[in-house]
Order: sequence, then structure tokens, then C-alpha cells
Amino acid sequence: MFCKNCGAQLNDNAAFCVKCGCAKGNGNSFCPNCGKPVNPQQAVCLNCGFKLDGSAGGGGGKSKVTAGLLGIFLGAFGVHNFYLGYTAKAIIQVCVSGVAILLSCCTAGLSVFILAGIGIWGLVEGIMILTGAISKDGKGNPLV
Repeated sequence: MFCKNCGAQLNDNAAFCVKCGCAKGNGNSFCPNCGKPVNPQQAVCLNCGFKLDGSAGGGGGKSKVTAGLLGIFLGAFGVHNFYLGYTAKAIIQVCVSGVAILLSCCTAGLSVFILAGIGIWGLVEGIMILTGAISKDGKGNPLV
């Protein structure tokens, strides 16, 4: 994270910028995602695409409730991770679930445990999203 007032890199736990003394989150001259200078009227950083200050454009962030419920009910298929932009993790979940479903045609034993495990993984991630332990999407934007 970068200071929006001077562009200096901030510690994640910092309340103030040590370079300019500005409170974390204040200012509009620099992108908080990449630290590059921005025009205060810009809706999106032209360097990294980060949405600036909820100003016009983009329609807001991803819904925390939607992502959490998708994780709880369809987490075994990675739907919540596709929604949040974590495509690599989502593809892994889809592939593991698909292999387990295909194995269930041949053998019931191992595939049941694989499906149960992948389902628990999705359930836990859904709960983590709803409780705030996972608070950002794949692009680093906060969930709303």
C-alpha cells in the first residue's frame, strides 16, 4: 500500500505516513495500489487499473455476502474464487471436483473423501469471507 498524499510505501499496519505525516487513506494525488501519481479527478489509476476512492466508474467492489454464500453453497466448484478473481485457485477446485466426480463412476470410496474435502475447503473459505478473514478480491480491491 502507498500513501495517497505523497506516494511513499506504507507498512500495512501504519496509521500515518512516515514521510509526510498524512493519515493513512487521506490524499488523492497518488494511487494507493502502485504509488504512481494520479489526477484527483481520475476514477481509475491509468498505471495499474486500481479503482480510486469509489469515485465515478466501476460500480463498486465485489460483494462480501455474495462471495461468502457462493463459497458456502458452491465452493467445491470454485465459483466464489472465480467471482473474486482468484482464477488459478478456482481452476484447481473445479479440476479436483471433476476428477472426484469421474472417479465416483468407477469407485465410491476415495471419491467421496475427495468431494467431502473439497466441499469443506469451499465452506471454510465462504465463512472466512463472511467473517472478514478474506477481505480483498483478486485485484486487491476491498470487498463491500
